[in-house]
Amino acid sequence: MKIDFNNIWSTLKSPRWWWSWFMIILGCSLLAGGYVLFISPYNIVPGGVYGAGIVLHNLFPTIKVGTFGYMFDSVLLILAFIAFGPRFGSKTVVAALLTPGLMNIFTSLAFPPEAIESLDPSQMLGGILDLSDHLMLATIVGAVILGVGVGLVVREQATTGGTDIVAMMLQKYCHISFSQGVLIADSLVVLAGLIVIGFGPDGNGMEGLMLSFYSLIAIYVSSRILALMLDGASYDRIIFIITSKHNEDFRHYILEELDRSGTYIKSSGMYTNTEKEMIFLVVPRHELVKVQRAIKEYDPAAFMVVANAYNTYGEGFKPMPEKHELENM
Repeated sequence: MKIDFNNIWSTLKSPRWWWSWFMIILGCSLLAGGYVLFISPYNIVPGGVYGAGIVLHNLFPTIKVGTFGYMFDSVLLILAFIAFGPRFGSKTVVAALLTPGLMNIFTSLAFPPEAIESLDPSQMLGGILDLSDHLMLATIVGAVILGVGVGLVVREQATTGGTDIVAMMLQKYCHISFSQGVLIADSLVVLAGLIVIGFGPDGNGMEGLMLSFYSLIAIYVSSRILALMLDGASYDRIIFIITSKHNEDFRHYILEELDRSGTYIKSSGMYTNTEKEMIFLVVPRHELVKVQRAIKEYDPAAFMVVANAYNTYGEGFKPMPEKHELENM
């Protein structure tokens, strides 16, 4: 196979290439730091292979959580290559193998040697970050950091492996949707945490149950932060308004008082087969209540649907991105 050195050199000269790898390394570092400082010491199990690593660390404390991550990720990557072929790029392989290594390094830096097995938060960083009495704070801060870390990696067209691969395999072989596969995999990890940590030989059932609730909170918060990282904040609202009559007063309200514009869409009722008028309208979030009040005033029988608009371009909203910005999206 002939190697195209010109293409390789062109890639290495690209600032975008270096920036992409920097963001992946930063994301992996945040992910590892979030686990080491805020999740693992408190036995919070937010799903995924590292959540499974926390569970197994309670059974085999001499093995670090990151090492279990290596074990899981290595096997899953091999299975993924067998099942799907070489569709996983170098970025995913590096991210999946870099994160557990960073977790082990951060663990060694944050804990003295005698506390690495117990992951005692009172000895972490000399005790200055002990949140044992503030588990909700540890859960939320840790989940936010995990969400940001994964978001940075995913935005660079990579993944950290783990339950994503499990979900893809469940989708292929068991015909389970990807989102349901992730939910199943993470739920099984949380359940394992409840059994091992809560009801194990050294566990406290009620304490373990509470830790499971914290784990579910961590999963929810990190997923919302990940969605925010990928889709951006939803500041605008899409409104579909279906009315049975044309209302000139409402049209005047949109054009004059809101200083917006909308689009009339011809439609007909499926049940009555009568012609209706549908208005398509996009407004900033803070104007939604005003539109709702106006609709109630001008046509109380109207049917309205409100949805989030993550990006709105055009007059009155954001300008269309430039060509080079589109290429980097």
